[in-house]
Amino acid sequence: MPGSYDAIVIGSGPNGLAAAIALAQAGRSVAVFEGAETVGGGTRSAALTLPGFVHDVCSAVHPLALASPFLSTLPLAKHGLNWVEPPVPVAHPLDGGRVILAERSVDRTADALGDDGNAYRRLMSPLVADWDKLRNALLGPFSFPRHPLKLTRFGMRAVRSARGLVQSLFGRELARALFAGMAAHSLLPLDRRPSAAFGLILGTTAHAVGWPIPQGGSQKIADSLASYLRSLGGEVVTGFSVKSLDQLPPARAVLCDVTPRQLLRLAGDRLTSRFRHKLERYRYGPAVYKIDWALDGPIPWKAPDCRRAGTVHLGGTFEEIAISERAVWEGGHVERPFVLLAQPSLFDSTRTPSGKHTAWAYCHVPNGSSVDMTAPIEHQIERFAPGFRDLVLGRSVLRPADLERHNPNLVGGDISGGANNLSQLFTRPTLRLYYTSSPGLYLCSSSTPPGGGVHGMCGYFAAQAALKGGL
Repeated sequence: MPGSYDAIVIGSGPNGLAAAIALAQAGRSVAVFEGAETVGGGTRSAALTLPGFVHDVCSAVHPLALASPFLSTLPLAKHGLNWVEPPVPVAHPLDGGRVILAERSVDRTADALGDDGNAYRRLMSPLVADWDKLRNALLGPFSFPRHPLKLTRFGMRAVRSARGLVQSLFGRELARALFAGMAAHSLLPLDRRPSAAFGLILGTTAHAVGWPIPQGGSQKIADSLASYLRSLGGEVVTGFSVKSLDQLPPARAVLCDVTPRQLLRLAGDRLTSRFRHKLERYRYGPAVYKIDWALDGPIPWKAPDCRRAGTVHLGGTFEEIAISERAVWEGGHVERPFVLLAQPSLFDSTRTPSGKHTAWAYCHVPNGSSVDMTAPIEHQIERFAPGFRDLVLGRSVLRPADLERHNPNLVGGDISGGANNLSQLFTRPTLRLYYTSSPGLYLCSSSTPPGGGVHGMCGYFAAQAALKGGL
């Protein structure tokens, strides 16, 4: 290990690795220090259930990785990353064997929405057409946009609540339910702003880039990023748990892929009391309760078209999902939670023994919840796929506390790096964004804009801040 570096990055999640790559591309010497034995953060895979079954420990489906203005420019295919795109990004089943699909084609999706089809076209077609221009503004900190008219058109709808948007556009159950499933990724009540923004962005990516999975598991994303970083001369040190900045070798800049709580522990007296106070007030969001299954066969959906989708949203109607998400925000639990499910082995046979399958799912729960949600989650799957439980060969349950033990950035089980309320969406964790009160110390985690998701943009922008700061 050299005696000093231009920059050190703490944490090897996608944002930490993206920050290190951006600095290495700029000719800086950089090292990443990771406490776990493997790189990855929220993009790790492991044999959580039975031998031969590969499961994604946290994130599983990655539309924002393909949409990322930075990650999409990197030669990750040369470093072992291959994307698999299911034929349909998202399926949303309803009772009675019905299902609405978010197809890659806006028109095919709209054709299945009946009377709401034309409203859906008018909503989504301009966003898909403008996506290459919009993504740079949406996946970054707030700034004056290069295409203000296009962003204004998006923003007028995005700042609304999901409920307000669907009530103004859709009169039928199918379109409302489809949008509810997208918007519920915000972990916000659907009658709260800006839940509509999440529905619009995720709906647009479904049509513009798809919702792909990495062949072999999400670990491949982190492994490819680390491999590319090494090819640029960067170093990656695993099994090195940083408890204090004083442990680190000399460096001109330190970038922390951690949330405000960990930064307070790491930096200590290096931060001003005023800045520490602001970090202490940072609000974390709801958590997730996650289950992985090893299965003896594919999920027996009532609606066969669900097998065409990599992701399935289980929650029924808009109103059912709204009740679930409101209860979680207020600290409660429901018997019929909104469940996000992925079925990667239908499209990636490398993850299981021949003829077997995996499933990955979670529901939202209050931060730090200790309530057992296994039965409610499986009841929701059985509701739309009777006989599911008969296929279960093995099960892994990760409660919020388990997720935080696996990855300290998942505070209380919060996978978004902080609540996605309007006040924290563009100014997280403070108005300083990536900068701290200590010169040369930066934040590069999902607790900075643009927030959660595997896109690497928090790391990229933190690296640019460090370079502008004289690194």
